[in-house]
Amino acid sequence: MTALTLSTSGAATLRADALVVGVAKGAGSTSGGLVVAPGAEAVDKAFDGKLAAVLETLGASGAEGEVTKLPAPSGLKAPVVVAVGLGPVPAKDDAYEAEALRRAAGSAARALKGSKKAGFALPTESAEDAGAIAEGALLGAYAFTAYQGGEDRLAPRSKSAGNDAKLPLAEVTLLGAKPRDKAFKAAAERAVAVTEEINRARDLINTPPNDLYPESFAAVAAAAGKEHGIKVQVLDEKALVKGGYGGLLGVGQGSTHGPRLVKLAYTHPKAEKTLALVGKGITYDSGGISLKPAGHNETMKCDMSGAAAVFAAVVAASRLGLRVNVTGWLALAENMPSGNATRPGDVLRMYSGKTVEVLNTDAEGRLVLADALTRASEEKPDAIVDVATLTGAMVLALGNRTFGVMANDDAFRTSIHEIAEEVGEASWPMPLPADLRKGMDSPTADIANMGERMGGGLVAGLFLQEFVGEGIAWAHLDIAGPAFHEGAPYGYTPKGGTGSSVRTLVRLAERTAAGDLG
Repeated sequence: MTALTLSTSGAATLRADALVVGVAKGAGSTSGGLVVAPGAEAVDKAFDGKLAAVLETLGASGAEGEVTKLPAPSGLKAPVVVAVGLGPVPAKDDAYEAEALRRAAGSAARALKGSKKAGFALPTESAEDAGAIAEGALLGAYAFTAYQGGEDRLAPRSKSAGNDAKLPLAEVTLLGAKPRDKAFKAAAERAVAVTEEINRARDLINTPPNDLYPESFAAVAAAAGKEHGIKVQVLDEKALVKGGYGGLLGVGQGSTHGPRLVKLAYTHPKAEKTLALVGKGITYDSGGISLKPAGHNETMKCDMSGAAAVFAAVVAASRLGLRVNVTGWLALAENMPSGNATRPGDVLRMYSGKTVEVLNTDAEGRLVLADALTRASEEKPDAIVDVATLTGAMVLALGNRTFGVMANDDAFRTSIHEIAEEVGEASWPMPLPADLRKGMDSPTADIANMGERMGGGLVAGLFLQEFVGEGIAWAHLDIAGPAFHEGAPYGYTPKGGTGSSVRTLVRLAERTAAGDLG
């Protein structure tokens, strides 16, 4: 993992492989529009006040995420300066937004892959700024290399050896931070805890399905629980049969890897509220008998991203010692076609006792979530949030970078949306139109797992709502778009698993602990 340190050293005296500074687009500068951001004064001085002019000569514009490398002048101990764009200069008296700092730090960290140490001299006016920069740098430095390099991949990085371009930036040093200030120290510690868990979620999402299946995922959760003081309970196939978890069993029965329901319980002795998080954990989704068409199977190892996010959020809450009880439910199954697989037309009896006619076995996520939602509701939490890569319809509606938020309570839905925007995760509130419920009426069972094709993401939300306990505030996050990024990396977002929604869930837990959600 990339290390993080807060330093009082000046940018000119820091010994590192590179110094990261911010530049922005702004009118009124003598260089014609490019502005050197606060924090880079010493570096600009080393360039005789001409850093902006030199960067413009090299084509830099200050656009968000733009990275320009140039050799450092003799007045600096670091040999390389990395200028990263922050976008437009803020209005007078306004600070740079946290997300702009987060993305800039992430872009710089990615550009420094293979380096041992970099000093980040980005605008740091507050502990919140330092936390955002730390988050961005630590997330941007992520690399999934577990299946690369053969036996050498586990060897420690030699101090005498050259830089390894496959390895992430080894150390991030925040300049302008205050290591003895309680607020700055707390912001740094929080950033480390949250980003390490996000990166753990990314690792799980990126792990190939021949190595990550329900039993092995449950083992990872159990090991983490032991390490962080979280009580973990794993229901295997026998326990699921005994308990009547028809949704999980029905989805998982076509695979040689049996399903699991994992409960992670973090408790605080002074907690006044309990938050339940439920994650869809389809470790591989072939579509089952309703087989996915060619071209849609290759990334289906990511269909457990919701469970990975829930797992990461519970561990992060424990590491932060939040004054709230957080229970995570991981609904784990592998959806495969075989002679034992559930068929379209089969009827499953769910844990709640309701029967579901399966019209499409590729609408499996809602089946495993239904059992987990019912079980979570039995414990009467103050609120339930489920997270799932649930529908392609949500991707069509919101694109690849925004997740949808549905809820049975308008105020709770608004709170989740606001929290997501606050932490830099794009989301959008979505309705649950009552008229779409009729499309799931079944002549055979209590409800069908499919309804109208149009508005399919909302139909899925309505299905899940049927399994939430009465009187419990509930929200559903459909992260099908942002959970797995297939394009080129940008900002702090890598190619592959992203860890989408973890920051939202952690901030929700923090807000709940502080009593801000009522």
